[in-house]
Amino acid sequence: MRFVPLLLRLLLFAVLVGFLVSPDTFEWLLRPLVDGGTPAIYNQGSLLSLTLQHLEIVFAATLAAAILAILLAILVTRSFGAEFLPLSRSLVNIGQTFPPVAVLALAVPAVGFGAKPTLIALFLYGLLPIFENTLTALQNLPRSVTEAARGSGMTAMQRLLKVELPLSLPVIIAGIRLSVTINLATATIGSTVAAKTLGEVIIAGLQSNNLAFVLQGGLVVGALAVLIYDALSALEAMLSRRLGLR
Repeated sequence: MRFVPLLLRLLLFAVLVGFLVSPDTFEWLLRPLVDGGTPAIYNQGSLLSLTLQHLEIVFAATLAAAILAILLAILVTRSFGAEFLPLSRSLVNIGQTFPPVAVLALAVPAVGFGAKPTLIALFLYGLLPIFENTLTALQNLPRSVTEAARGSGMTAMQRLLKVELPLSLPVIIAGIRLSVTINLATATIGSTVAAKTLGEVIIAGLQSNNLAFVLQGGLVVGALAVLIYDALSALEAMLSRRLGLR
């Protein structure tokens, strides 16, 4: 029975790829949602291209957020950087304090329309889960392991790179997974400032009262979120098993 979820995910992936490559094949499913002369499949651009651009923005923002969040967590867990913990928490909480729409509104006058304000919003929004997970992992490492590494003569940098970060990696991946999942949905609002995302499909549907457009845009984002979440969960579980944490 444990193979059933995997088969369902593979089926979802196959359907998603099939829809993005050849959306007209699925027109019969969406046709009942629109009037006779209204297009049932998004026809103002390539769904595949929009999906790839959507993913590109999300992954670029998440990568930048992960680098900063992990570095900050490492800094505040060192003796020389512990005093910066309150400041670091305030910094990573900015994205949660200001809604993404507000960040977009503030960023557009500074960087213009397009992908840049969306990247800024997603970057700020993705910091908190990665920072908190990395911080928690580094602060809760088994004392016996860290003491053994210190006793073996490892330098502080060697302990960080060879012991602390590898042991913390599953929890860090969990934070990245949450950040990516949040940003996949949040990125749709980037289309309000001319970023190329799947939000274009949803907005076009809302403007023309076309439920089929809204549904296909939302379902593609949802399918991506489920598949990426599950892939990162599998990676986290694999790393945990290899490290003997499960």
